[in-house]
Amino acid sequence: MRFIYTLLLYALLPGALWHLVWRARRQPDYLRHVPERFGCYRAPPPVQPVIWVHAVSVGETHAAAPLIRALRERHPDHCVVLTHITPTGREAGAMLFADQVVSCYLPYDFPGAIERFLERFRPRVGVLMETEIWPNLVHACHARGLPLYLVNARLSEKSWAGYRRFERLARASLSRFTGIAAQSEADARRLRDLGARATVVAGNLKFDVAVPAAQRDLGLQWRAAWGARPVLLAASTRDGEEALLLDAMARSATPDLLLVIVPRHPQRFDEVAALIERRGYRCRRRTAGFAGDPGVEVVLGDSMGEMVAYYAACDVAFIGGSLLPYGAQNLIEPCALGKPVLVGPSTYNFAEAVEGAVAAGAALKVADADQLVREAARLLLDRDARLRMGDAALAFCAAHQGATQRVLAMLGW
Repeated sequence: MRFIYTLLLYALLPGALWHLVWRARRQPDYLRHVPERFGCYRAPPPVQPVIWVHAVSVGETHAAAPLIRALRERHPDHCVVLTHITPTGREAGAMLFADQVVSCYLPYDFPGAIERFLERFRPRVGVLMETEIWPNLVHACHARGLPLYLVNARLSEKSWAGYRRFERLARASLSRFTGIAAQSEADARRLRDLGARATVVAGNLKFDVAVPAAQRDLGLQWRAAWGARPVLLAASTRDGEEALLLDAMARSATPDLLLVIVPRHPQRFDEVAALIERRGYRCRRRTAGFAGDPGVEVVLGDSMGEMVAYYAACDVAFIGGSLLPYGAQNLIEPCALGKPVLVGPSTYNFAEAVEGAVAAGAALKVADADQLVREAARLLLDRDARLRMGDAALAFCAAHQGATQRVLAMLGW
């Protein structure tokens, strides 16, 4: 099965290269460091022993932060190599750690590229974040006797069904991990069903992520500039959701409301700005600076690495990717800042966290954009209700901390 999988990878290579070119139209960084995607690196290898952590993109990189910091504290004589798949993940790693780690791309899952990567860095241990199950990578680490762990692991019902279609390949890969730390018992159960062996439930590392004081202060500065207006944040929105939200806003009447929209993907910033203008709203972009202009109805968050500041600046936060069937984005950050959270019907990527937040009174689940706007308007007019939800959100986060120490215990590092 792995041989057939590898042949398919080679067949798909032209498409992968075209994908890089296509994405580079809006994000030129996709065409930077291309040789690294094939296991070819310019910088000399670290001289210290290497701890390797892989985080695909922005969310996984932030989730890995408390674990990376703990590993660096325990092993100051080691170098942490942090690999990514996306340019935004690499940028997030640079913002979080500067020169404290070595950042690069993990190669595509071709046997030769993986061997070049492992030979270059010779890690003592490998830690993959969330759902990174690459058969050739896992096989190569196993053949070298390299301890390889899957941490903060999650597997939704939808992903589980997809892996079941290639069960032999999934089983061969999952059974070779030295250890797997799942976010929840449901995740662990689905992983075991696919062949995972040394599996523990450690919780979600994202609950251990510290809120950066500088980001929180920046958000409070924005809030002061906006004045006393009620602020609804639509965070990490996906394609199609902004139109649903703006149309629902037009059917509602919330006096003096300021809507802040932060699209999930930076390549959509201009597209969303054009949509806002077509709908007749007066818009101001983050990159144009914030001013207390009462005529502005929508702020477009067209910046990277400032999501905590956006959460700190709002009164109520809606979590994008949930109005349409994208599975939602992470709601832990706004909860950690004590913000009331609204989430749509599609939550399969973070089902456990959403269910827990709703049960704790920290979040409300809505059926569609119209209900979202109605519930947001109710909360924006009811300060006591917002405070109750905010307190519940803080308590919810505090109750779920400690995953970092449980992961460290599993690693034995």
